[in-house]
Amino acid sequence: MPLTPHAPSRPYPLTPTASLGHYLTPTPTGFTLHMTATRGNLRVVRALTARSLLGTGASPDMVDAAQLVLCELYGNAVRACGDYVPLVAEVEAVPAGVWVRLHDPDGRRRPRRVPGARLDDGEAESGRGLPLIDLLASGWEVVTTPVGKQVRCLLSRDRDGAN
Repeated sequence: MPLTPHAPSRPYPLTPTASLGHYLTPTPTGFTLHMTATRGNLRVVRALTARSLLGTGASPDMVDAAQLVLCELYGNAVRACGDYVPLVAEVEAVPAGVWVRLHDPDGRRRPRRVPGARLDDGEAESGRGLPLIDLLASGWEVVTTPVGKQVRCLLSRDRDGAN
């Protein structure tokens, strides 16, 4: 089923919620989640990604790719800023695919590729996340914002048959 710009009859409706460490705002084609970086909130954002994207008609492969990209960005933000950092995750289904965006408060530290890192290097302790994102996303960029930075990735419906 193709992605649509609006999903008025979602089978998996999201409702606004607020609790200690996160604040969820559903959107017509996804969500915005303000959260503190914790293991529990990582599980929450993964589940919200699946629920939201399945509700827009995204394929299971696209859902898996979006979850993986979001987890990589989340991990990078925690490595850059530390545990319990405030983050804002956005997932949005659009006709071209799925936008995954993660905002953190440190505009100085940017994701960077590790020279020589390879996805098939079983000995590598780090450096595979961004090459993995390169495989899954049509493109990604880092944008400085007034309160930090946002990393944006577009997962294209047409890229490598992901959807």
